[in-house]
Amino acid sequence: MLTTPLLLALLAGCQAAPTNEASAADTAVSSESEAGQQTNGEDAEVAEPEATPEDFAAWLAAFRRDAQAQGIKETTLDRALDDVRYRPRVIELDRSQPEFVRPIWQYLDTAVSATRIDTGQRRLAAHRDTARQMEQRFGVSPEIIVAIWGIESNYGSNFGDFSTLEALATLAFDGRRRDFARAELLAALRILEAGDISPGRMIGSWAGAMGHTQFIPSSFEAYAVDGDDDGRRDIWGSIPDVMASTANYLARAGWQPGQPWGVEVALTDDFDYSQAELETRRASQAWAERGVRPLAGKALPEFESASVILPAGARGPAFLVGKNFRAILRYNNATSYALAVGSLANEIAGRAGILGDWPRDEQPLMRRQVRELQRLLNERGFEVGQPDGIMGPNTRRGLRAYQRSIGETPDGFATLRLLERLQG
Repeated sequence: MLTTPLLLALLAGCQAAPTNEASAADTAVSSESEAGQQTNGEDAEVAEPEATPEDFAAWLAAFRRDAQAQGIKETTLDRALDDVRYRPRVIELDRSQPEFVRPIWQYLDTAVSATRIDTGQRRLAAHRDTARQMEQRFGVSPEIIVAIWGIESNYGSNFGDFSTLEALATLAFDGRRRDFARAELLAALRILEAGDISPGRMIGSWAGAMGHTQFIPSSFEAYAVDGDDDGRRDIWGSIPDVMASTANYLARAGWQPGQPWGVEVALTDDFDYSQAELETRRASQAWAERGVRPLAGKALPEFESASVILPAGARGPAFLVGKNFRAILRYNNATSYALAVGSLANEIAGRAGILGDWPRDEQPLMRRQVRELQRLLNERGFEVGQPDGIMGPNTRRGLRAYQRSIGETPDGFATLRLLERLQG
């Protein structure tokens, strides 16, 4: 089972996060930062001979036989696949590996823009009764449902214009994750056979994420809900279905009714930054005893299992996040994404957004620079594992050890300045 409805984590081999007002599923990111420009040089894919129409037709014929052997009716295959074309643009996008990344504050500037907040408030006002029904049914607060809607597809204004069938057929024929795309194409056929949607309306991103919710077909099968009781699960045209499906996904990911996703906090000067990891979990009272306090309000939320996170190191805002933050991460496994959803939900509900300042003078590292950082840390005895260009817990642990060795705040936040010092 997938842990996110966005398949880029598998297609691109890294975490996925939405990027701007365009389709959320069409960009891959590294180290939980938003992708910017595309790579050239060492990360570029080696060019392969172009597929011919005859090659694709032969593959599609073989796929049809296999799908029929797996129980898909011939009438469904005719409706779904007779007009399917090979889409070279899908392969171009699949092979474009992002090298440059944008820092989290730039991502949040766009993801939680004034326009998106205003639109979210208007969408919530227009569909408040539906959102409240879904809250009663699934326990997920209306502003969270609307915030995910806004981040995933900009409230449905841009969820892609690719035929899901063509995108997945192209990826299954010629992509880097053929088996995965093939399985998703079979799931799409089962959705069509169930009568939830017609082939012409099954549209979404180049990567196969569909509709307002940006579910891939297997996620649709597992989590989509008929919210308006018309007998179909329509995440393309029915807002009740969209809201019910989103709320169901979060509920099954462990959403705790009545709890916030998290709260912005202040830390003591002697805070142990090695504890600022999602894997480190304590009750709110235990964090309070370590000097963690809310920036607004008198007390921390009553979390049984909470983590302190520092998305931009000691110079940026700090957050205490609970089980609902981790449920959002199941939707898209990037801290930047979950923070965007939580922050946007707060703003839509009329609560304060992020109060702390971001270190906007810092320059994020490109993937090749993260690999170089990892190589140099290993070389100097600060073991981080095989260099892969991703800032995971092991890399942050090694970087913190290096920072201690040079008398700097050991927050594990990688900057160009630290890389240059290692190089020099």
